[in-house]
Amino acid sequence: MLRAALGDVLLSTEKTTPSVSSPASRRRWWLGLGVVIILLGGAYWGLQKWRGPQVPAVQVQSQPLVRTLQFSARVQTRSRVGVGSTVVGRVEQVAVREGDGVAAGQWLVQLESAELEAAVSQSQASLAQAQAQLSNVRSNSRIGNQAQVAQAQASVVQAQSDWARNQQLVEQGFLSRAALDEKRKALDVAQAQLQAAQAQAAASADGGAELKVAEAQVLQAQAALQAARVKLEQTRITAPSAGKVLLRDVEQGQIVQPGTALLQLALEGSTQIVAQVDERFLEQLREGQSAQVVADAFASQRLAAKVLSIAPSVDAQRGAVEVKLALQEAAPAFLREDMTLSVSVETGREEQALVLPLQALQGAREGSVQAQVLVLDGGHATAKSVQVGLRTLQAAQITQGLQAGETVLLPPAKEGQRVRAQPPAKAH
Repeated sequence: MLRAALGDVLLSTEKTTPSVSSPASRRRWWLGLGVVIILLGGAYWGLQKWRGPQVPAVQVQSQPLVRTLQFSARVQTRSRVGVGSTVVGRVEQVAVREGDGVAAGQWLVQLESAELEAAVSQSQASLAQAQAQLSNVRSNSRIGNQAQVAQAQASVVQAQSDWARNQQLVEQGFLSRAALDEKRKALDVAQAQLQAAQAQAAASADGGAELKVAEAQVLQAQAALQAARVKLEQTRITAPSAGKVLLRDVEQGQIVQPGTALLQLALEGSTQIVAQVDERFLEQLREGQSAQVVADAFASQRLAAKVLSIAPSVDAQRGAVEVKLALQEAAPAFLREDMTLSVSVETGREEQALVLPLQALQGAREGSVQAQVLVLDGGHATAKSVQVGLRTLQAAQITQGLQAGETVLLPPAKEGQRVRAQPPAKAH
């Protein structure tokens, strides 16, 4: 329109302008043309001011919206144990190095054992002696005691016969009473000897005291041998389970003490990923959420994982909560204990949502579902209330208040201002 008006003015000027052959005429012609341009420029500026300034804008579109939470983590096996000695001793040999894989029961460290081997041999000899004594009680002693009982019984029978015969002789007057008393004493002695022999035989019989003592000595010798063997076994340190040697802190010739870890083992089991996540994001996390894991040293290899557990308490010193994740598949060989990882957990997803950039929201407090946006309505910026759903760091889902295709204005647009929207772009 301005271009057409300018053409009409120039045409009119050409028609009414006299010959410009003289210098004065040319100056008047150029002066008139300048005035026309100034007037037309002022008219164009006034028109643009009336239409308002251009402001950034987006067109509301339906699209997928995914919210992720990103943080750093470290690799950790399910169990890590320190392996040490339970006895004082000198290290004779170390059979593994850091990084070696070990099987359950595999020999790791050998301590000097000559003295304890001698103790085992001595205990074996003591056991053999006790067993021989028990065998003697059960066989030879039992036979000897039975013979003594038989002999004592015969002595009693003989003494009783002598006493009866002498009693008749005393009654007939052939012997004195003193002689009969001697025979009575001999009978009493024989009966006492029989009782002693019977007691000795009972002691060597099954359940007897002598047999019990012999059996107890055998048990004592067996226990001593077992203790000696256990101490000998303690000089041979083995792996409690299959795993990998993380740290070796022992060398040949070293004197070791009980309670000191000589080796650190990562036992076989599922590889876990452990992270300390800021407590501000605790509301977004749920067990079972899917995640992507990337090792900083192997950025091209992404690993699928899921949230395994969320600690029930918060670390008061760091203001963080411990989150554990598990890999969906077997851990690759490049993952190592304590390796740094970058984790991205999917904490929310909407397959189709009306999406706006966060800068389009006005008066939206964090955690609130209420907000305002400015829409283009008849050339003016008009406020409109909306409800907000899923939010990411850049965008938000609008659940109520807008429809697909509407144009939403971005700062610096102000409510009530006459504006013109720049070519709308899709929200992202």
